[in-house]
Amino acid sequence: MRITYHVMSAPAPLGLLFMAASERGLRYLEYLDRRSLKRAIAAHAAAEPGATWEPSVREMRPLADLLEQYFCGTVKHLNVPVDLAGSEFQLKVWNALREIPYGETRSYGDIAKAVGEPKAARAIGLACNQNPVAVVVPCHRVIGADGKLVGYVGGVPRKKALLTIEGRFRDMLPLEGDRVIVPITVKVARTAAAARPARAARRPTKPAAPAVKPAPKPAPKPAAPRRAVAAPAPRAASAGRKAAAPARKRAR
Repeated sequence: MRITYHVMSAPAPLGLLFMAASERGLRYLEYLDRRSLKRAIAAHAAAEPGATWEPSVREMRPLADLLEQYFCGTVKHLNVPVDLAGSEFQLKVWNALREIPYGETRSYGDIAKAVGEPKAARAIGLACNQNPVAVVVPCHRVIGADGKLVGYVGGVPRKKALLTIEGRFRDMLPLEGDRVIVPITVKVARTAAAARPARAARRPTKPAAPAVKPAPKPAPKPAAPRRAVAAPAPRAASAGRKAAAPARKRAR
């Protein structure tokens, strides 16, 4: 049997996902954690005797793209063909898990009743813990009877992260073109600051006081006329007097 595999990175705290598929469908989807890729393959060598393991990004890319869309909330149903290997009871449990709607949860007792084994709640928990295809077979949607998140192979933080993703996008409507259509109801609270203008508008407004024009400034007084100043006498007369004085002296 030929098994192709690939490793993809999922949002925290999910981390690296190891995925492997046969010709019939998805066979493994596991959290890689601190294991190396070689150790992850070796862990399934005993259950897959004679299988040929081949890395293939091209063949596993469609599944990786679908999971990325699921983590973003644009895909809710992972309708992926699976090739599960287990006991008859395990297969019944895993198939029942795929019937849990997106964004909803069931208790271990609910799954026990669904598979016709109402007293096998503990066996249901063990089968969920042995689920070889995480996320696609949504064992994270099974919780305790008291509502606690218990018994997940990937740990409680991962279980909580997956349920948070589904709870956030559960009510989102399908995509339309490039837009995500979401029903939105917005309630606007009326604040005190917003109510003040409305109350002020109800009060009658007083008529505005008439504008008072400023008194005109007095016109400036005309300047007094300047007095005429007499011109000084010509110096020619005084010069004549000085010339007559020596003539008088000579006459004496």
